[in-house]
Amino acid sequence: MTQFMGTFTGKLDRKGRVSVPAAFRAALERLGTQDVILRLSHRDPCVEAWPQPAFEAMAGGLEGMDAFSENLDDLSLSLFADAYPLRPDGEGRVVLPEDLITHAGLTEAVSFVGNGRFFQLWEPEAARKRVELARQRARDRALTVPARPGAAAPAPQAPSPMPFPGGGRA
Repeated sequence: MTQFMGTFTGKLDRKGRVSVPAAFRAALERLGTQDVILRLSHRDPCVEAWPQPAFEAMAGGLEGMDAFSENLDDLSLSLFADAYPLRPDGEGRVVLPEDLITHAGLTEAVSFVGNGRFFQLWEPEAARKRVELARQRARDRALTVPARPGAAAPAPQAPSPMPFPGGGRA
């Protein structure tokens, strides 16, 4: 699975254009697509950028919901109403719609933040604070990544020798 990793900051021009980082364009290429779906995050003041196949797979989960439920209506509208399919131009630039720029509070700079299956566009200081908050919350809750079924367990590590009070080793 291709992962979007790292944080990169670029300039947003007056026409709303910004260059998608080369590392993220390369990740899209490994997925066999250049197409991304930009959408307002319904959790944070940022823009989510999903590779088209990942967005379709994620949105496919809606098919299991009751067709006439309020939950389906709410989730569908939050996913699709403010979603924009885009493809970077030959120089890797995309034009951000004004409502996405406003939602994320973007001005002259944009931080592209990797989030595994997708990436996010943030106002740089807000991105820094959000990543810091995520680290703190993960520490506070002692979060760990669960092992995947069938994955080999890591080899046990020998304990480190404990130093004696005088500084020597056992």
